[in-house]
Amino acid sequence: MPAAPAVSPLRPFDLTVLRTRRLGPSVLRITLGGPGADGFRGGGRDQSVSIALPPCAADPGAGPAGRGPLRPGDGRAVTRSYTVRAQRPRPDGSTELDLDFVLHGGGPASRWALAASPGDPLTVLGPASPDNPAVRFRPPAGTDWVLIRADESALAAAAAVLEWLPAGMPARVWLEIPRTEDRQALNTAAKARIRWLVRSEGAVCGVESVRAADLPPGTPYAWIAGEEAGVRALRHHLVRERSFDPARVTSASYWRRGAGARQDVSR
Repeated sequence: MPAAPAVSPLRPFDLTVLRTRRLGPSVLRITLGGPGADGFRGGGRDQSVSIALPPCAADPGAGPAGRGPLRPGDGRAVTRSYTVRAQRPRPDGSTELDLDFVLHGGGPASRWALAASPGDPLTVLGPASPDNPAVRFRPPAGTDWVLIRADESALAAAAAVLEWLPAGMPARVWLEIPRTEDRQALNTAAKARIRWLVRSEGAVCGVESVRAADLPPGTPYAWIAGEEAGVRALRHHLVRERSFDPARVTSASYWRRGAGARQDVSR
C-alpha cells in the first residue's frame, strides 16, 4: 500500500475581522477569527502568515474585488507577510489571532488595515502544524544567550519571541521605534536587558547601537529583523567583526527604504 501523502504544514484559512485596536501612533492591531480559523496551529515566536489583500488595497481606484475569498496566489490578490503576535482560544472553542500592522504611509496592507472593520473577510496562508517553515527563530542547542534587534516592523515578532524564551535565558534586546508612544508592554521570563531606540528622540540606531555594546560571554544566537539595509549591516557586523557563527545568526528583511519612500518587502 502506498504511503499516505504528507500533510502540508501551511494551508489557507478564511478568517473574519473581529476587532481592531490602535496600539500607538504607528501600529494598529487587528484580531481575526471565526469558523475559518479551525485548525490554525501557530508555532509562536516569529510565526508568519501570508495575507491576501483585495486589489483595491493596492489600487484604491480598482473598485470591488469581486465575489469569493481571495487567496495567496490568486491573480486578484495582493499578498503580504505578517507575524502572528498572539493566538488564543475563545470561550466558544474557536481560535482568534492578532496581527499588528505598521502604518507607514500608504502601503496596501496599511491601507487595508485602516479601513478594516468587524465582519470583513481576510484569507491567510497559515500553519496547520506548530512545526512549520514559517517559524525562523530557532536557537541551536548550546545557546548561552540571545541577541534580538528589531525595528517597528518586527516588533510583534520580537515581543512574541521574548514571551517564548525560557526563564532565565540571558537576552540583549534593541527595539527601534518612531516615537515614544509606540512603546509596548513586553512580557518575558528571560533575563532580558531591553533598550528602546526612539528615533524622534535622536537615539543612535542601526548597527551603531549594537557596535557600542559590551556583549555577554558564551555562545550566542542572534535574531535580527526589520529594514533590509540595516539588517544586512548588522549581520555583517556580528559575523565579520564579532565573529558570530553565521549559522547562529537569523536575519529577516521585512521592508526596504526606497528613494525617498518606504517600500514593502513582505509587509
